[in-house]
Amino acid sequence: MRYPPNQRIASSAIKVWKIHGLIYSIILMLITTGLFITAWLFEWSYWFGGLSLSLTVVIILLSIILIPPLRWRRWRYQLYDQEIYIQHGMIIVKRTLVPMVRVQHVDTKQGPILKKFNLANLEVTTAATTHEIPALSETEAEQLRDQISILARVEQDDI
Repeated sequence: MRYPPNQRIASSAIKVWKIHGLIYSIILMLITTGLFITAWLFEWSYWFGGLSLSLTVVIILLSIILIPPLRWRRWRYQLYDQEIYIQHGMIIVKRTLVPMVRVQHVDTKQGPILKKFNLANLEVTTAATTHEIPALSETEAEQLRDQISILARVEQDDI
């Protein structure tokens, strides 16, 4: 069995994921409030509103407090000459090997939240799928993108 990859993503990914969790939680809270008002207007039982509110609070706590640090702890990657090794997942750990000969192009992408923390996501695209390494520092993402591009080009020239 292969050793797990040893490269980690940036620790500020936790803050980014907490902000994403907060945004989703606000949307979920608005939906829950709408359900609660609907239950009140149609004089449904109050357990419906209480249950939806309880479920919303649990989801908010999970998405803001518990999941981001666990997610960061599991995200790892390793770049080799012949392949990219990616590992992620909290309960079910997924390990992916992306052969360099299959890499078609490599992108970095950055939204406003990632930009605020000087982070970028790296996307590696093959003919069948796209693999993403999230929340790398901007310089690390650019260096990795360039390095993968060079390695993929060398591998394709050998074929």
